[in-house]
Amino acid sequence: MKRRDFSIATAAAVSLLPLAGTVHAQGSFAAGKDFIVLGKPAPVDAPAGKVEVVEFFSYNCPHCAAFEPQLEAWVKTLPATVAFRRIPVPFVGNDVEAKQKLFYTLEALGKVDEFQMKIFQAIHQERQRLFGDEAILAWAEKQPGLDAKKFADTYKSFGVAGKAKRATQMTDAYKVGGVPALGVAGRWYVDGETAGSMARALQVTDSLIAQARKG
Repeated sequence: MKRRDFSIATAAAVSLLPLAGTVHAQGSFAAGKDFIVLGKPAPVDAPAGKVEVVEFFSYNCPHCAAFEPQLEAWVKTLPATVAFRRIPVPFVGNDVEAKQKLFYTLEALGKVDEFQMKIFQAIHQERQRLFGDEAILAWAEKQPGLDAKKFADTYKSFGVAGKAKRATQMTDAYKVGGVPALGVAGRWYVDGETAGSMARALQVTDSLIAQARKG
């Protein structure tokens, strides 16, 4: 899905779709065709000696929801030399800052792995209207495993607001045009359009990781 096409109405109306395309055999991938080389390197926040891989996503995006199980399985296969992180983008609907704060609150509390898929399911399958601060805080109060007060305090913190701002800066640095998408080592960008499908995008990303490790 393209950046310019997103709105809360369309995100809420579209049901989960299976990932398009099939898994292709590993092969050579071409810059400008299968992935994009950034004209200016994006900031990297990874320990020395590790290759950073970033997923750009939105909780409001049905394609991100469909991609999540495949992404989670792929992340488990990554070597210790890869540092993976997610970045919630500042588009897809009218409550983008609230959704960014939701993610970074869960991250600060160490709850992303537990709740990432649950949030996608709540929005896209259960049709819960988790739009805006009040709805998100009310949702958190009902979740087993979340301390409602700690969640609210973290959600409203300057630290979370700062991370949301940096997420917007990273989205701009990678020139993200739609989600889901992947960034590698601050140098390369790949999404379902460039690669042909998100399944193939993961293969392209594997190839770029190997290239980054070579220097």
